[in-house]
Amino acid sequence: MQVHNPEGLLADRLAAQLLAGNPAPDPASVVSRLLAVQAQDLRGARLALRARTSRLTSARIDRAFTEERSIVITWLNRGTLHLVRSDDYSWLHSLTAPAVITANARRLQQEGVSDEAAKKGVAIIKRSLENEGPMSRHQIGDHLRAGRVRVEGQALVHLLLLASRRGLIVRGPMIGREQAFALTRDWLGETQPMEREAALAELAHRYLAGHGPATDRDLAYWSGLALRDARAGLKAIGSEIIERGDGLLSLKGRRSTSDPRPPPRLLGSFDPLLFGWGRRLPAVRHRRRAGCGHVDDRRRRGDDQAVPPAVSARRLCLEGRRKGRAALHHVTAASPHLMAVSTVVTCGLATNRSARCGARPASISRMIPAASRRAIS
Repeated sequence: MQVHNPEGLLADRLAAQLLAGNPAPDPASVVSRLLAVQAQDLRGARLALRARTSRLTSARIDRAFTEERSIVITWLNRGTLHLVRSDDYSWLHSLTAPAVITANARRLQQEGVSDEAAKKGVAIIKRSLENEGPMSRHQIGDHLRAGRVRVEGQALVHLLLLASRRGLIVRGPMIGREQAFALTRDWLGETQPMEREAALAELAHRYLAGHGPATDRDLAYWSGLALRDARAGLKAIGSEIIERGDGLLSLKGRRSTSDPRPPPRLLGSFDPLLFGWGRRLPAVRHRRRAGCGHVDDRRRRGDDQAVPPAVSARRLCLEGRRKGRAALHHVTAASPHLMAVSTVVTCGLATNRSARCGARPASISRMIPAASRRAIS
């Protein structure tokens, strides 16, 4: 698809993503805008929340998980762990869970877990949480092992995915530095079902609110649903959307942003700005090396293993690792030190030197305020 005004598109998407303009007041408000935040890396999800709020701390996020119960994590879009507002869990789960039935069953078989063993494993998980309350993944694994259900390799993960797909469990409270699993009905209470047509319409509206302008194919990619479902949802809210000249769709009443230029922000390794659309343009201008040829922005097999980005001026900065070292791909309008901090903090690389040749080293403590360091620890 040819985008006629990539700078304007980037500005609108940054505003929709809460990376430009006024920040959100709390974690639940961020998740409400974005609908679902990829969260297989919990530290990365915390960074995604931090970048879209003001002075958010890790303790405040923990309170949203544990005391307020306003946000939870479970397997949703594309069979991947996502952070979602508790009020949105039920209808979004009902839409996305069926899409991973075949893949989940296949993976369990590959891990040596038979259908009968999988059924037994889910029963053990359910009974253990009923008797003892929220438990860590390690504790659940001990119960399964005691019941002689295989947990080696990725078997435990896919048993938990099976229980989640059936709507039995979610990842809710924090126990120390680990997020525990809880029974959905105990943690969230009774949830009201939503008709599929209404759920598709809600999905389309909420997606455009946090990701628009976008296309029907972007919605299908992000949600993991069939293209026909994405189009059905968009058709249901046809009176609420407008089609731009380049074929992109936006919600009516959404004002364009004239200048995106957000302040520099650190983003997590699976930030919504990287995975919210079928293609990463115009947010990313990915190059093999600074000053070298372009690399196609389309995703390839394994490409979801993203490297942590930083937003600086008008472009998303990506850095990667080559033989354990930070390798700068592209930075425009300047912040070599910001790139270095993103590498150190989110990749855990043992260096605080800038990835750009010739740039002066800088200490992490000077580059990140104490509150920011606490927010991602």
